[in-house]
Amino acid sequence: MDAVGSTVLWRLFRPATRDRTYAVLLPGGPPFTLALFANDQMDRIENYDTMDLAMFRAAEIKRSLAAEDWIDD
Repeated sequence: MDAVGSTVLWRLFRPATRDRTYAVLLPGGPPFTLALFANDQMDRIENYDTMDLAMFRAAEIKRSLAAEDWIDD
């Protein structure tokens, strides 16, 4: 991960609705900031004490969306 800039962790697409979503890890920390976007609009931001927790949460969200027919973009 680039310590200077933000890092896109994943991008997903939902063919049925043509929606897009992605997760970004913002620079800095602690706290480590996970930003979630839906159709290029910020959906929410979550702060975590460790990088491991932020990465785990991002993976958890991706798994949840994949179960709802989202695919890698």
